[in-house]
Amino acid sequence: MSSLTGNVLYKKRKSYVWLYFLLPSIAIMLVFFIYPILLTFFYSFTNLALTGEAAKELKFVGIDNYTRMFEDPTVRVSIWNTLVFLIGSAVIGQQVLGFLIALLMKHKNKMFRRVVGTIVLAGWVTPEIVCALCLYSFFGDEGTLNAIITSIGLPEVLWLYTVPMVTIILANIWHGTAFSMLVFQAALDDVPTEIEEAAVVDGASGWQILTKITIPYIKDTITTNMMLVTLQTLGVFGLIYAMTGGGPGTSTTTLPIFMYNQAFVNYQLGYGTAISLLLLLIGIILSLFYIRSMKE
Repeated sequence: MSSLTGNVLYKKRKSYVWLYFLLPSIAIMLVFFIYPILLTFFYSFTNLALTGEAAKELKFVGIDNYTRMFEDPTVRVSIWNTLVFLIGSAVIGQQVLGFLIALLMKHKNKMFRRVVGTIVLAGWVTPEIVCALCLYSFFGDEGTLNAIITSIGLPEVLWLYTVPMVTIILANIWHGTAFSMLVFQAALDDVPTEIEEAAVVDGASGWQILTKITIPYIKDTITTNMMLVTLQTLGVFGLIYAMTGGGPGTSTTTLPIFMYNQAFVNYQLGYGTAISLLLLLIGIILSLFYIRSMKE
């Protein structure tokens, strides 16, 4: 009887061995992910500040920060700017352009793929702040783009003042398209050539092969890449801050920029953390939407 009980206990302990290997990962998640979120959630209900009377004594203010946030017209502008920047640079720009580059590189020789891949990867491996300075020099009043258009007799354009949102969208597309290109390149290489060749024999056009075979075959990759690029773009800060600083006015003020201004320029950390939770909520909603799309 005791031997049987010992065997049962041994099997029970053995079945939980996998948990010991997960403990380091769980500890890292708790310390660097769960704890900061809980702390941010707590501070969002306080008057935490770096200067003034609020800096002397931390007080619980309830939902005052959230009430102030939803009554602030700049928050609505920031949400709109964030969505425009997200759709323009991630959903349309990086996703579509990355797919097109990967599609054009398919079945090409190694030298061609190596040269094109290196050119596209140059933007991705460049640090964000360096990328911002390069694009600022390109779109600046006396930048490269104005030098080109004035050389052919056209008037110069103040790109960063007349179309600032377009400039940061194009900058982010240049900086991040390589990631989508690499993902789609790997996915397209896995599409069976036998299916495409059979479709050609049956008289299918290139467009029909693309829409009826290629895209449906890699639809999970498309959704996964969309989710990753969306979450990455949602938190873009340095690129926008270095190029426009959120201006002119609030024309390029996204939620990360607005959160930074409130927390570290106006020193209202409690209000800034409330805005950060709004940004986190948007990311969670979009992630759940993509995950549900993958299941369907």
